[in-house]
Amino acid sequence: MTALAHEAPEVEMPQSDLDEALWLAWKAAVEKLPEGFRAEIIEGSIEVSPTGRRSHMQVINRLRRALEKFLEPTEYVTYHDGNVVHERKLWIPDLFVALEDLEEVDGEADLATEASAVETVVEVVSPGYDSTTRDRVRKRRAYARAGIPVYVLIDAYDGHGTVSILTAPDLGRADYTGEVRTQFGREVAIPEGPAKGFVIGEEITGPARNAPA
Repeated sequence: MTALAHEAPEVEMPQSDLDEALWLAWKAAVEKLPEGFRAEIIEGSIEVSPTGRRSHMQVINRLRRALEKFLEPTEYVTYHDGNVVHERKLWIPDLFVALEDLEEVDGEADLATEASAVETVVEVVSPGYDSTTRDRVRKRRAYARAGIPVYVLIDAYDGHGTVSILTAPDLGRADYTGEVRTQFGREVAIPEGPAKGFVIGEEITGPARNAPA
């Protein structure tokens, strides 16, 4: 009589355990990351990317200075390259708007800001397929899932350059249901939140650029 070998059934790890493992891996990785690079947890992966080039930094700095002046009468401020966390996912937006008096994330000793505290998030797109799809697709889904009310995307690599303002996040669909898209050289205003009425135009984005071949 021959005994039959049975394969052990595959046991799927709970999502919470996977998220926790990825979180611990990220915390270990950032301690060894070379200067000039940053790591984010986006849709189940740790993504490492270089910090922005000169033109990228110029747009961010122009936007930050203008936003700081606009927000002066309020309790809100702009933050640059800060960690934003939501259910063990972590992103480092180019800019975000939140209260100046931020609460600490429970148990993480000043590591990050909760996404629930973020009113507006801004990304300035860098060149390259990985960079453009990260901001246009993966971060769009991630920020919508987290319920961040306004996502501003400044994209010099979309035709002659566009500014997209995304609103009304649908958490279940992982997308924004409101979208206004404007070409570089024209003005567009943020429609809601602490930065409501703030205008993004050529003085921030620079002029329309030549469309890529």
